Amino acid sequence: MKQHGFRIELPHQTLDIDGNELFGIRPYELMVSSIAGCSAAVFRKIIEKQRLEIDDLEVAAEVERDELAANRISKITLTFIVRGYHLDRGQLEKDLELAQKNCSMVQTVKDCMEIEERLDLVHLNHLNHY
Repeated sequence: MKQHGFRIELPHQTLDIDGNELFGIRPYELMVSSIAGCSAAVFRKIIEKQRLEIDDLEVAAEVERDELAANRISKITLTFIVRGYHLDRGQLEKDLELAQKNCSMVQTVKDCMEIEERLDLVHLNHLNHY
């Protein structure tokens, strides 16, 4: 415990947690980060296993909270932004569905909140590189 919130010593870093973002990461942000990070890591692993070539993978999270129910998280929308040259939307959509089924964090909370996943493809061409 510290003056504001708590400090957690992890093997690779120290993490300050507090309901006030001035003093640390907020608890709901940790949950969203865990879900987004797990889902993205599983998605990436599937893409790599299939030897699909992508240039970059980014995930953005939008959160909806229910003020009438202790401000609980009611929905998380994850948008996966995949950049690459020869992207196959159909294959990547299947891979994203598989990732959701194999992400332990999504599977842990799927009955408590809505998790929506979207796929945004950015097709690169030779003009994108200078």
